[in-house]
Amino acid sequence: MMTGQQPIIILKEGTKREKGKGAQSNNIMAALAISDAVKSTLGPKGMDKMLVDSMGDVVVTNDGATILKEIDVEHPAAKMIVEVAKSQDEECGDGTTSAVVLTGELLKHAGELLEQNIHPTVVCAGYKLAADKAKEVLNRIAMTIKPDDKKTLKDIATTSMASKGASGEKEKLAEVVVEAVLDVQEKVDNKIYVDLDNIQIQKKQGGGIANTEIIEGIILDKERVHEGMPKIVKNAKIALINTALEVKKTEVDARIQIQDPTQLQAFLDEEEGMLKKMVEKIKKSGANVLVCQKGIDDIAQHYLAKDGIFSVRRAKKSDLEKLSKATGGKIVANLDGLTSIDLGYAGSIEEKKIGDDKMTFVTNCKNPKAVSILIRGTTDHVIDELERALHDALSVVKVALEDGKMTSGGGAAATEIAMSLRDYAPNVGGREQMAIEAFANAIEIVPKTLSENAGLDPIDMMLEVRSQHKKGNIHAGINVLVGKVDDMFKNNVLEPLRVSFQEIEASTEAANMILRIDDVIASKGGGAPPPDMGGMGGMPPGMM
Repeated sequence: MMTGQQPIIILKEGTKREKGKGAQSNNIMAALAISDAVKSTLGPKGMDKMLVDSMGDVVVTNDGATILKEIDVEHPAAKMIVEVAKSQDEECGDGTTSAVVLTGELLKHAGELLEQNIHPTVVCAGYKLAADKAKEVLNRIAMTIKPDDKKTLKDIATTSMASKGASGEKEKLAEVVVEAVLDVQEKVDNKIYVDLDNIQIQKKQGGGIANTEIIEGIILDKERVHEGMPKIVKNAKIALINTALEVKKTEVDARIQIQDPTQLQAFLDEEEGMLKKMVEKIKKSGANVLVCQKGIDDIAQHYLAKDGIFSVRRAKKSDLEKLSKATGGKIVANLDGLTSIDLGYAGSIEEKKIGDDKMTFVTNCKNPKAVSILIRGTTDHVIDELERALHDALSVVKVALEDGKMTSGGGAAATEIAMSLRDYAPNVGGREQMAIEAFANAIEIVPKTLSENAGLDPIDMMLEVRSQHKKGNIHAGINVLVGKVDDMFKNNVLEPLRVSFQEIEASTEAANMILRIDDVIASKGGGAPPPDMGGMGGMPPGMM
């Protein structure tokens, strides 16, 4: 800026600034680069990504949220797209890839409208109208799920796992998932709530995926503290304690002076007597199993073994809470207050060797409100990916149970939304009409990408799907396994309504936010990459 001959410098030296269309197209490019990175993982025929970090650690995954979490993204607009995947994952646990791909496609179509000199706020307004209409359509085509309909819940879990590496064993795993969610569901005022924290997942290498099992109780990754204790305890009465069975140290610095050897022995005897009393209090309560969150002194271990009390020390706080839910026991902080009422019950407690490690299985609990899934697999990478698949499946079954609504998968809902939006757009009129039509074209990216990833012709597939929907078959979608358009409801490809809802909400909000940016001011050393690149700073080679 010049006044007379004197330049006025407002921004610091080295600050990069991009304005107007340049900034918008750069942001759109970055978002598209992110969306293209995960596009090929969508659907049952989607491929996996191998991500290698700076330490050389390898992650092999098909999960959109994991891929975007693992890669270092440089471009600020691209980071906003990563947030979409994060919010989708937290809200529904599944649909992350679809949400990111849809955001990228919405921005791509918006870019074409901006080229035609349509103002970004008009596009945003049109997108907002289209998203509201899309939710209306979803509500119209949604079907009800009965809480006791195990078969439908299994189909929803199977659909979620179809694209993951675990798909070969998806029937078995779906059973485990549905069983676990139904075990921990709670009814409050006739509404169902599921807290997934009550499902504990333990991973152990060895065996195959098919060896994965559900335990009606809790698995502790601990062994008993003393060899003299029984390995198996039937009809276990469990004391859950979060205080140490050790002689307390004094709060302030204290010195104990001992003049002659007999006093030393008396001191040691007193210490032993204190520990013996602690064990007696546990025995008196009627407990034959002790799970302690803190340490257990060697002398205390000896007395516990003598009394035949199976004991575990340094159990995790979260495991102790799950045990409390599974066995109905109370977590006690003071041994003086321990009574038989505080004890939990389990039909059996057993130390088993799984792989190289010994683990404690707490099973046959009465009406357990916390359960465990023991994941087995040949390698760590297989187990980690299986855990991600189970997380997605558990989340969708939880959401389906809580909401009691579902839609058909395979791009059926997306096509129905697109058809409805095309009918709706002319009624709105004005320039927003173009934005609504752009939204309709963008949402079809889901069935299109499913077709592409399965090696089918996306144009032929889309024409066929649309014609089926025109005839009133709202469940018509892409059956990638047989390579043709099919009734997805009859093929049991189902997903919870909340997943589609959240996809539309998250992607519309993110796209609108990015579209409204017309000025990027990046200070020196700040995040904005040079304008010529899509801004995918740390993307591993071959990911683009």
